[in-house]
Parts: sequence; C-alpha cells; structure tokens
Amino acid sequence: MNRGPVPTVDVIIEIGEEIVLIRRKHPPPGWAIPGGFIDPGERAEEAAVREALEETGLSVTLTALLGVYSDPARDTRRHTISTVYVATAEGTPSGGDDASEAGLFGENTLPAPLAFDHAAVLADYFRFRKTGKRPL
Repeated sequence: MNRGPVPTVDVIIEIGEEIVLIRRKHPPPGWAIPGGFIDPGERAEEAAVREALEETGLSVTLTALLGVYSDPARDTRRHTISTVYVATAEGTPSGGDDASEAGLFGENTLPAPLAFDHAAVLADYFRFRKTGKRPL
C-alpha cells in the first residue's frame, strides 16, 4: 500500500569554511549530508538538530533553510521529501548512529561517491553561499 512520501531532514553543517559529511553505514552506500527521518510528533527543525547530533556528535545551530527536495527518485528505497537546513557547529565531527565516519570537506574536496541526490543539494548549497540565492 502506497502511503505517500516520507518526510526527512538533511543538515549541511558548517565548521569554519568546511562542511561535515558522513560515510553511510547502511545502504545506499556513499558519503552523505547528515540527516534522517522525522519522527512522529517531531518538528522538522527538531529532527534536524537531533539527526546532526546522532550522526556527527555535534550540537548545531540552524541558520538557514536551503530548500525542499522531493524528486521521487532521490532515494531508491522509497519516495522521501527532505527539508534541507544549513547549520553551524564547533568541534570535531565523529561518526555515530547510521554513520561509520564523519569528515570535513570543502567544495573542491568532496568525497565520492555521494549518496542520494546530495551532489545536486551540495551544488545548490555552494551556489547559495556565493550568491545568496536559494533553489526554487
């Protein structure tokens, strides 16, 4: 039975001039923006802060809403709609929960492969940082 898209969040965490990405522990493989499913009764903002802490060990401060990503093909497991936030943090990220490791990367040092539609999301993020324009 198709119950429709599932709500998720992703958090682009800025530490200085770099961002935090996690290596996924479970399929689909690859590096990803920290994030996950919104729990019943939870606000998207709360889920973003929770997921960031669970996957990176970092307490984050949300600073911007980058956009909403809803392509039915963005996650091969099921149709998800992700609300993507930008946040700041201090400290050293470490992999936890669904992340086997976490690292800091710049626009020209992104790891491969990137999971889901995160290459497109990160392209939007770096464009946003340069121009102030959010994706539609």
